[in-house]
Amino acid sequence: MSPHADPLYHKRVWWKEATFYQIYPASFKDSNGDGWGDIPGVLQKIEYIASLGVDVVWLSPMFESPQVDMGYDVSDYESVYRPYGTVEDVENLIAACHKNDMKLILDLVVNHTSDQHAWFKESRSSKDNAKRGWYFWQPARYDDQGNRMPPTNYRSYFAGGTWTWDEHTQEYYLHLYDKTQPDLNWENEECRQAIYNSALRFWLDKGIDGFRIDTVNKYSKVLPFTDVPVTDPTSFTQSAPEKWCNGPRIHEFIKEMNNQVLSHYRTYDNLPLVTVGELSLCPDATSVLPYVSAREHELDMVFQFDITHLGQGPPGGSSKYEFAPWTLPQMKRIVAKWQTMIDGTDGWTTVFNENHDNGRSVSRFAVDTPQWRVHGAKMLAIWLAAQSGTLFLYQGQEIGMVNAPAEWDIETEYHDVESRNYWAEAVRLDDGGIEPGRKDRIAKGLRLMARDHARLPFQWDGSAFAGFSTAKPWMRVHDLFPELNAGAQEHDANSVLSFYKKILGLRKTHKDVFVYGRFEVLDLENENTFVYRKRYEERTAVVVLNFTTEVQGVPKGVLVGMEVLVSSYGKIETEALQPLEGRVYVDY
Repeated sequence: MSPHADPLYHKRVWWKEATFYQIYPASFKDSNGDGWGDIPGVLQKIEYIASLGVDVVWLSPMFESPQVDMGYDVSDYESVYRPYGTVEDVENLIAACHKNDMKLILDLVVNHTSDQHAWFKESRSSKDNAKRGWYFWQPARYDDQGNRMPPTNYRSYFAGGTWTWDEHTQEYYLHLYDKTQPDLNWENEECRQAIYNSALRFWLDKGIDGFRIDTVNKYSKVLPFTDVPVTDPTSFTQSAPEKWCNGPRIHEFIKEMNNQVLSHYRTYDNLPLVTVGELSLCPDATSVLPYVSAREHELDMVFQFDITHLGQGPPGGSSKYEFAPWTLPQMKRIVAKWQTMIDGTDGWTTVFNENHDNGRSVSRFAVDTPQWRVHGAKMLAIWLAAQSGTLFLYQGQEIGMVNAPAEWDIETEYHDVESRNYWAEAVRLDDGGIEPGRKDRIAKGLRLMARDHARLPFQWDGSAFAGFSTAKPWMRVHDLFPELNAGAQEHDANSVLSFYKKILGLRKTHKDVFVYGRFEVLDLENENTFVYRKRYEERTAVVVLNFTTEVQGVPKGVLVGMEVLVSSYGKIETEALQPLEGRVYVDY
């Protein structure tokens, strides 16, 4: 029987075999010397991007925005933030990607807008405005002493509450994130149709090839709004994601978006569009599969964040940035859960360990000291590239960029709204004697896991400002840029960059077993090595990874008759695994 007809095998679709490369426009390349990355800068580096062997460019939000949350607060879906360029620049980028046999997807940010969006300005203008119902407005509550209280006790993802008082209309509006990011009311059909026209069709008509969909399972809220139980007695606000994740109409909304809009478009080479959703509070396969099952016609795949949440407290909770030490068996169980989710199903999975919302993977999952960071980056490249599913890389990952130095001052060098809010909360609670020691705990967590680390300017070369700009960048360049940069690695066969190009090529050559193969963890409880096996028909690969800086033995028995396809050390001198070494063995 052909694999294409066998239910044990997955239907072949272009985006399953593709490698996606995420670009954060503010930090990629500045073309005009204003300190901000821009779309013309991306165009200048299009040949570099194509040379990596990636297939799709994912461009993080470049829409008009006050930039309170770095573009995830959109004030006009049909315009481009001026420091980033123009709509014409995006059109040129679409054409350049297609010319280089790459596709382009944009971020779709439609759970909320900026409070500067024309829709919200109208909505807050009066209680009887036609767009009042496009957002969530609620009257105040009052306590026994007559003090005004917000409608519920929900905690925002960025610390603080989810309700902000509007003096003009004397009501509160809902925002799951910053107070400048009011949530759109997807219950309102007129609002949904405006979203489809302005945020989707406008860009699809220009030839983009799909979307990464932000906060995709938060559109449907649990109504009416009610308080959640108190789990943090030190605060009025309480973590409440169950009130807006996977709400009662969420699948209806996503199906409608697909049926009314996305299904009517194709890519530039007449293939199906791709959608990848950012999915929260879906801890197991049974909660994820309804979103990604091919028969449901909702999303092609999603990001499930167990791996990037490793070491964090609950997302949105007050302890998110209190580091919790983790073990390698914990990591193995997470990887195995999402790798095996696709076994015998019509769902698909994603593979990643970096994005714009997390610390750098070498610093978090390997070792970023000068002695070990190159080895760690290469080992993690093998760990990712041999897994089944669609591979996503984040800018700078391919050269082994690492977290900001621990010596950097959080108050002056960290700019992200979430980091700043969590730090301000820690200062208030610690200095006020409410929670002594909180500053130290949050500082440790932010230095490892803050979103700021991924947003440092790309290190292109050893010239001033790392070749990112001719002017002082909006965010400080990493101190290591003179030695850790793309220019120094491009012609070095032993560099992280050269290794990524090699491993991405091998992933394509051996896509049957790497992309589509069945995954199995071996020696689950071993706390030093991560070993997994991939099988596709008669072909087998075994991936052996040393997550320590000590020599480790290779597994006995499972490698009989197999040959080394690739080692992160290049030439293998001994049978034993070297510190932070990764190998792939094959039997074909």
